[in-house]
Amino acid sequence: MSGKTILVWFRKDLRIHDNEILAEAVRKGDRIIPVYCFDSRQFEMTSFQTRKTGLIRTRFLLESVADLRDSFKRAGGDLIIKFGKPEIILPELVAKYQVNEVYHHREVASEETRVSADVENALWKLKINLKHFIGHTLYHKEDLPFPINSIPDVFTSFRKKVERDGSVRACHETPGKMNFPENLESSKLPNLSDFGFDEHVPADERSVMKFYGGETEALKRMQDYFWDTNAVQNYKQTRNGLIGSDYSSKFSAWIALGCLSPREVYWEIKKYDQAYGSGDSTYCLYLELLWRDYFRFMFKKYGNKFFQKIGFKGIAPEESKNQQELFELWKNAETGIPFIDANMKELNATGFMSNRGRQNVASFLVKDLKVNWMWGASYFEEKLIDYCPANNWGNWAYVAGVGNDPRVYRYFNVLKQAMEYDPYGEYVRLWIPELSNIPGAGVHQPWNLSQTERSEYQLVNYLTAPPYTPELVFVKK
Repeated sequence: MSGKTILVWFRKDLRIHDNEILAEAVRKGDRIIPVYCFDSRQFEMTSFQTRKTGLIRTRFLLESVADLRDSFKRAGGDLIIKFGKPEIILPELVAKYQVNEVYHHREVASEETRVSADVENALWKLKINLKHFIGHTLYHKEDLPFPINSIPDVFTSFRKKVERDGSVRACHETPGKMNFPENLESSKLPNLSDFGFDEHVPADERSVMKFYGGETEALKRMQDYFWDTNAVQNYKQTRNGLIGSDYSSKFSAWIALGCLSPREVYWEIKKYDQAYGSGDSTYCLYLELLWRDYFRFMFKKYGNKFFQKIGFKGIAPEESKNQQELFELWKNAETGIPFIDANMKELNATGFMSNRGRQNVASFLVKDLKVNWMWGASYFEEKLIDYCPANNWGNWAYVAGVGNDPRVYRYFNVLKQAMEYDPYGEYVRLWIPELSNIPGAGVHQPWNLSQTERSEYQLVNYLTAPPYTPELVFVKK
């Protein structure tokens, strides 16, 4: 086969817009071979007895890969879809299609970087180069005002220097014409049952929105949030919300799989600011993108320390003797604290939880129940539709006091938080219908009800009190 053939290995960059590996492959190659591998290791059990990828994110991933395949089919080609280990599959495809070079985006977490190294070694034996690109962040690491090993450990210091001296690159152009080998094989997309999941589990109607995977839906959501509803203008006021689609952007699920580029969002913010004037809400949305960048760079700086109980601060948080029992109560939404249980029910049913909810359930697990924070991080890894290693483990380490929080002993009083962010109990009633008859904020403390009130409100199947010492929560102010 004459000319240059480049294999484009897609991982968490499931889009054709602002995708450097695709743009460069189209520019430098005569033909491209797009490939996605469902790495079997990403669907195994962890040492914490959780799945690395649960049903909801698997469904979202399948939808996203299907959408990427449709994009290549519209361009006259296809996406080769495989199930197995990339270090075995990619060399086979390289040999079959006489590939000259392989492109991929570099990851930052240890498991993903280990796979890249294994692929690189396997390709090296065939005298084929694996070319690494950096394309998951808003700011390219080369445009930061400091080297990775000198990045401040406090976000505020990082933010100030980046805002002053950093710059965001323009998006890469979406390729026009793409050429593919004539004999490119057609692939079958796996089903949920291939991963051991029930095909017929319906989506929960109480979900904040219907998340559907893929670049098409991601761009549609961005159009809707910025322009069709103008919801972004209220983001600063609504970002601590708990119910509904527009209290926050909900971009995170698509960004996590690379269906939506953070740079694309950034330049949409700039476009919006130009049309309506810059304001606090769009700036706050930008800060969320920057916070995401920060943890990816922190992972680059500290590596596996984020996967150790003592983090990079070297502090071992206090742990309860019966933490296994307490962890089961927490993950099954049976703590008896309605605000915590409601958030966990939402996570378990939909794969999503508000930022406010995540902070509270994490703090409660670590600071009140005194359970190993890594158990919580691992459970989130399984359940979250928007899971990404750096964000998840970085934020959990932050809450546990072993990461980037300068206030090691930061504490969330969950009752106070419940009263402030769910003052009428609407969120709790939505997710715990057993409490729906309790009026007002009383829904947050059902243990204060008399036996007569419990009968009146039909609390037959709900706990009379939290199944552990309540002082853990209520003594602290």
